Amino acid sequence: MKKKIVAVVQARIGSSRLRGKVLKKINNKETIILLLERLSRSKEIEDIIVAIPNTKENDILFNVLQKYKYRIFRGSEKNVLKRYYDCAKKFNISHILRITGDCPLVDPKLVDKLAKKYHSNNCDYLSNIEDRTYPDGMDIEFFSFKTLSKIYHNVISEYDKEHVTKYVLRTNIFDKFSFKQKNENFSNLRITLDTKDDFLLIKKIFEHFKDNLFTIKDIINFYKKNKKIFLNNKNKSDKNEFKSLLSGQKFWHKAKKIIAGGNMLFSKRPDVFLPNSWPSYFRKAKGCIVEDLDGNKYYDVSIMGVGTNILGYSNAEVDKAVSERLLRGNMSTLNCIEEVKLAEKLLKIHEWADQVRFARSGGEANSIAIRLARAYSKRQKVAFCGYHGWHDWYLATNLKKKDNLNEHLLPGLKTGGVFKRLRNSIFPFKYNNFRELNNLIKKKPEIGIIKMEVIRNQKPKKKFLKKVRELANNKNLVLIFDECTTGFRQTFGGIHKLYGVSPDMLMLGKALGNGYAITAVLGKKKIMESIKNTFISSTFWTESLGPTAALKTLEVMEKKKSWEYITNLGKYITSKWKKLARKNKIKIKTSGIPALSSFVFLSKNHQAYKTFITQEMLKKGYLATTTIYVSISHNKKILKNYFNCLDKLFFIISKCEKGDDIYRYLQEPNSETDFARLN
Repeated sequence: MKKKIVAVVQARIGSSRLRGKVLKKINNKETIILLLERLSRSKEIEDIIVAIPNTKENDILFNVLQKYKYRIFRGSEKNVLKRYYDCAKKFNISHILRITGDCPLVDPKLVDKLAKKYHSNNCDYLSNIEDRTYPDGMDIEFFSFKTLSKIYHNVISEYDKEHVTKYVLRTNIFDKFSFKQKNENFSNLRITLDTKDDFLLIKKIFEHFKDNLFTIKDIINFYKKNKKIFLNNKNKSDKNEFKSLLSGQKFWHKAKKIIAGGNMLFSKRPDVFLPNSWPSYFRKAKGCIVEDLDGNKYYDVSIMGVGTNILGYSNAEVDKAVSERLLRGNMSTLNCIEEVKLAEKLLKIHEWADQVRFARSGGEANSIAIRLARAYSKRQKVAFCGYHGWHDWYLATNLKKKDNLNEHLLPGLKTGGVFKRLRNSIFPFKYNNFRELNNLIKKKPEIGIIKMEVIRNQKPKKKFLKKVRELANNKNLVLIFDECTTGFRQTFGGIHKLYGVSPDMLMLGKALGNGYAITAVLGKKKIMESIKNTFISSTFWTESLGPTAALKTLEVMEKKKSWEYITNLGKYITSKWKKLARKNKIKIKTSGIPALSSFVFLSKNHQAYKTFITQEMLKKGYLATTTIYVSISHNKKILKNYFNCLDKLFFIISKCEKGDDIYRYLQEPNSETDFARLN
């Protein structure tokens, strides 16, 4: 049955960027009248009502609309959702077409296409904005009064009340349909009316066609022949569009255009935390306090530089040592003595090892280890468990099966550019599954290397590490432990010391330099001397600041017994998480070593809950997620208010587990963990 649809067009005089824009004239007619004339040619729309604020300054808009004999509803200015709801109730509207005054170029033929789809599709909401392929400014939304009523009674934030349908786009409680173009995507084209430059562009479009009968197809053709006009407008509009954003978000929008991938590390992408509101960039960091570009200060109870700063940000002793070394020069034709001293120190801590090789990142260290192990073993293939960086040798496992790495920290990792013939060179196994590893080694005698994280989210069971060590001995395999993350968090050195199992090679990184770039590969002499049969060399591995920072970091760690402090505090944090979960009757699962603890909600809404925590904690002055890398700069006093805030958020989450909708508490899209969806 054909639905009776009424168009409700929202408009107002007040606008922060272009005041009175709906009354600006083109060809002697106000833009709002041009819009309404275009919309009036729709064959699927029964009626048009213009919903405007009931404030005195909008009387002039009322008078113009009355002059042209359009039906008018007056309601709340700021609560636009209420304006729509009250309008629909007053005029007994069952099905609504929502158009905003920002869209004077709305195409009635396109409206009819969507309306026909809405007639035939038994959905709650249909639009061309959810998965956009049409230009910004060609926004068309259809929904029933039943849907509008549910939105009205569910939303709680001022943001949702102002933007009417943002809640629908976030939540899963509505049946939605996204109307898209099949072969073209013009989502980057801006023809909305929001700024002076927008108005000038729209004026040129109307003047070019001379009448008001042109369609979106005509506009696209005009665009293709006059791209410079549109580009100039877009560049200027971008500056205005981001005026209200935090400085960090403005820089992030710029970075995505000029830096491949936006930044250098996936784990620091704003989308992973809070897509539209994460501060993104820092001006200063000290202890566990981070100051953003706008001067806002936050306690970092999240990833602490992705685990680099056990001693806290800008540790005075480490920074002093680095500054003094810097004044004497960082690089020269000669080598720095600090690398020799650091090698001696690390070998003293790890008596099973004989030699060291230094690099500046974890990915580099892992690749060095693989190269040396292959050179020594004369066997090319690798069995691995855990996360080991971005290089070809590791990503090659996804060539065989694209989700092989999903359980090794990051889902969705793509393999573009990875040499295809590496397809069968690396094989994953699951942590604590010795049978799987043993069978893998039996089936693949070409495997010469076992590479694994000693521990990440779960502890070794049934003597797992010792069994792996015995297997490596029996099959003459090189056993490599990647402790770039776990090193120095529970012991003074690698966490393998805690379990009494020594590898043949070891990587240490992240916390080794307390924020300065330094990683180390330790190994037995017979393996490390394979360096003579290959080539591994890099200019900036010889700079002096990394080794200098590492030496002083190790000294401070040893003096303060930092690993004991962060382990004890980590245990306290985990126990508090569990206590708050029990109190609020929600189910969580904690994991990780104490100093690198995390939790997940045992719920299909885990990601939404995680986003909610980050959103609300940011308002309270915390950079927070469901993971914390503990540092000696954290303490129970700082954490007291963190837990008080978390208690209140857990209470809301408990309500959502009983039937409330978490998405009405959110103002953001979900944070993202899948690499594929972020790229």
